[in-house]
Amino acid sequence: MTTTTLAVLVPVLPLLGALAGLALGRVAPGFVRPLAVLPPLAATVLAALVAARQHGGPAINAATELTPTGSVPVELALHLDGFAVVVAVLVAAVATCVQLYSTGYLREDPRYPSYAALVSLFTSAMLLVVYSGDLIVLLVGWEVMGICSYFLVGHYWETPEARSASLKAFLVTKLGDVPFLIGLFALAADTGSFRITRILDAVGNGGLDHPTLIALLLLAGVAGKSAQFPLHIWLPDAMAGPTPVSALIHAATMVAAGVYFVARLLPVFAASAAALVVLAVMAAVTMAGSALAALAQDDIKRVLAYSTIGQLGYMTAALAVADRSAAVFHLLTHGAFKALLFLAAGALIHAAGTNSLTAMARTGALRTRAADAYWTMTVALLALAALPPFSGFFSKEAVLGAAERAATGHTEAAPAVAGWIVLTAGLATALLTAAYATRLWLRAFHGQGAERPVHGSQPLVMNVILWVLAAPSLALGLAYGVLGDWFGGASLAPTLTTSVLATGLALVGGLVTYGTWRHTTALAAATGARPRGPLEPQAESEAEMAAEVLTGHAPEGGDLAERPDPADPGRLLLGPLHRHAVAGFHLDAAARALFVRPTLAAARLAAFLDREVVETYVRASAAVPRLLGTAVRKSQTGNAQTYLTVLLAGALVLAVAAVLVTAAGA
Repeated sequence: MTTTTLAVLVPVLPLLGALAGLALGRVAPGFVRPLAVLPPLAATVLAALVAARQHGGPAINAATELTPTGSVPVELALHLDGFAVVVAVLVAAVATCVQLYSTGYLREDPRYPSYAALVSLFTSAMLLVVYSGDLIVLLVGWEVMGICSYFLVGHYWETPEARSASLKAFLVTKLGDVPFLIGLFALAADTGSFRITRILDAVGNGGLDHPTLIALLLLAGVAGKSAQFPLHIWLPDAMAGPTPVSALIHAATMVAAGVYFVARLLPVFAASAAALVVLAVMAAVTMAGSALAALAQDDIKRVLAYSTIGQLGYMTAALAVADRSAAVFHLLTHGAFKALLFLAAGALIHAAGTNSLTAMARTGALRTRAADAYWTMTVALLALAALPPFSGFFSKEAVLGAAERAATGHTEAAPAVAGWIVLTAGLATALLTAAYATRLWLRAFHGQGAERPVHGSQPLVMNVILWVLAAPSLALGLAYGVLGDWFGGASLAPTLTTSVLATGLALVGGLVTYGTWRHTTALAAATGARPRGPLEPQAESEAEMAAEVLTGHAPEGGDLAERPDPADPGRLLLGPLHRHAVAGFHLDAAARALFVRPTLAAARLAAFLDREVVETYVRASAAVPRLLGTAVRKSQTGNAQTYLTVLLAGALVLAVAAVLVTAAGA
């Protein structure tokens, strides 16, 4: 079987699994789980074969015209370079882990068949984006992911949080997709093609007439899809969906799509120095702001959501200094440890019965009750904090090393100002990342208090998947030399200066947070300001409790978990900034003021004009004939003499008129 055929099967198999799962979900529920797991597993094997065959050699291209358009053709094309084949392995492997994990996590969910089918469709769409060699076909996968995220985030549609979160995710990403679509057509107009290879050839020959405009239009869509400032506001709320969905969205699909798109078309963006500077500023604000927000969150999934935003900021930062090898390297390692973080968080939530770090901090024995989650999450958090030898260290150092080279003028591919922006923000974020990772670890696993009611042990498959993902979270970074072969021979080795600085700052962030936690915990205990003992569970049925634990929407224990905890080190570290950070620096309020309220006002105005102006003309168009009919109806008396008199009078008038006209003509 040819490499091209294998590559075609990689996105097709999850698609077929999704269709079969939807068709058989009700009539043959026993087939749902095999149909959920086997297609992505087979896709993983095939993607690995494609990667092994390509092995960083010349890109494999294949295309057939999809439909004649009369102008720029749309082609069903594959473009398999080293970046594409490696990212496809990540996507398929993470999707397989999520599907396996979900068989245990959602084993009692009545909507599991539709959930599993949507996850498979989501996976197929992302694989289409990864392998596609035509931008219109890529756009199809891009938009299918958007609609899948809408349904998956809103999986628990009974809750208002899930409904509003799914709608928010859909609308915010669509806000970016409008200029993105315009940018795609502008790019095709300048280069004469939607084929990626032809576009890159045209850019290399100076064929872009409007590089800055096109790049900025495309960046709007990237900011929406990859949750970058200022369109990142949908991602923290998307935690209302099931935890495995969060792992899939954050680790290998959707949010990674925007970063991958820029890496795919990096020469287009590098053609404009202004666009790279804009990208650097966007990345810097995203990194620093999301890290500060993560340090203030109480919901463990929201901490991880802001963490994802910040790590995506590192990827876009690498692209801002024109180093797509570093960006994709961090995408790979982040995909491994972020999937592990979310799935371990799901196991922890399952054991603790709450999403709240405050509630966990008032509970003892979580380390022993969720031992697998404890050890694997520790590995993932060390990778997130970028401490050696964990995978995040090597990929983050690749990003910072690229920024250093750009800042010091050792590369002409990116402006020095972009390098300095990325380097400064990246080092500051390294400190903050270690701080919020340490805070999460301490408050989740080192709580003090009585044990809470047991919600049941985690299914074996959930724990097995955690350990499977722990391996790449620990060791994937060590493959930087091998991955460089797939990335065109790029060097991904850490540089001494940035390694020492970033690791030192990470250690400072972790140690300061630990010391602050010791201080605030002791102070709260000494003053009696901290509530002691476990949270009292509310009276509810076992089914309701399970649904509450899985959805993560109302912490079990009432409003006690929402009270400010003086033992929280984040409050002391952030000081007066805490109340702003916990609200995401009020960007939701700004979005409501700038977009939602004007849109609602415009909608009300349109409704008023439709009702009072347009409908007035419509009603008038009906009223005038009705009035004329009423007037004519009065003349219809039914009296034959009256009709004859009117007829004769009319004939007489016509005769007189004819005589007058004849006389005037004579």
